[in-house]
Amino acid sequence: MNKPVPMAEIWRGSLLESLHLGHAVICDASGQIVRSWGDPEAVIYPRSSAKMIQALPLMTSGAAAKYGLTSEQLALSCASHNGAHIHTDRVNAWLGQLGLADSDFRCGPQEPADIPARNELIKTDQSPCQVHNNCSGKHAGFLTLNQHLGGGADYVEIDHPVQQACLSAFEEVTGLESPGYGIDGCSAPNFATTVHGLARAMGWFASAHTRSDRASEGAAQLVAAMAKHPELVAGETRACTNLMRAMGGRVAIKTGAEAVFVAILPEQQLGVALKITDGATRASECAIAAILVGLGVLEADHPETRKYLNAPLLNRRNIDCGAIRPAAALAF
Repeated sequence: MNKPVPMAEIWRGSLLESLHLGHAVICDASGQIVRSWGDPEAVIYPRSSAKMIQALPLMTSGAAAKYGLTSEQLALSCASHNGAHIHTDRVNAWLGQLGLADSDFRCGPQEPADIPARNELIKTDQSPCQVHNNCSGKHAGFLTLNQHLGGGADYVEIDHPVQQACLSAFEEVTGLESPGYGIDGCSAPNFATTVHGLARAMGWFASAHTRSDRASEGAAQLVAAMAKHPELVAGETRACTNLMRAMGGRVAIKTGAEAVFVAILPEQQLGVALKITDGATRASECAIAAILVGLGVLEADHPETRKYLNAPLLNRRNIDCGAIRPAAALAF
């Protein structure tokens, strides 16, 4: 077993103050490793980076077509959003389309990450609803699939048809039997796999537009929706949104809790997965930006790239004190 390798460095002045280690894999359309760092067989929870896989049964079942889901709704089904109005208004409209209410969600309430939305709740003395949960778009997709399948109300249970469909899709695209699952922050099962397995899945999504079977066509639609609506996949100030905008819709990327990140590159038919072992988001954002620059799809000097790659460390007086840099191992 290979050990994790340095991926992101925190420099303050002339001193390397902190070092983040991790694993990463780039896969081609056939699932073969193009390049790797650390241990490709390290077992991880993909967390929210796998939302496009969880949305796949929505497509393959015919539910998305039956309910006439738009590209915005497909993007939200893959999202970890900020809870801004652009997110919650659309998810509430989706619930209305299904004839359901906030109480039908099983994701739990969450304070919005979007500052204006959070301030609005405080000023009006309101509590967050489940629609504010960053996973409410994914859960709207679950509810749509559940109506189509005629399942029970508790759609997040592991033995529920919705989650069994997600497990089948997950094992199909990763090419591995999952060794188990954990319960995610939104209460849905999160299936474990290897970093290689997750990258293999992203390679499969990246090449989906070249195939004509139902699963591939559905996957291609999800990727296109994410790339078309980066503001719905995450939100303002977020790395997923900022970097997808910087790449002009050529690549779909998605973060997950505990410093997981994936990328889907349709033009090159490549998939990327990475995991920072200490769970630091600043490191996963730096590492994914470095890999995307190395693959030629992100400009190193783009203003959005500079927020994560060789990004300055500013103190409370806005004084530049250091930088977040990719480790030398990530150089191409």
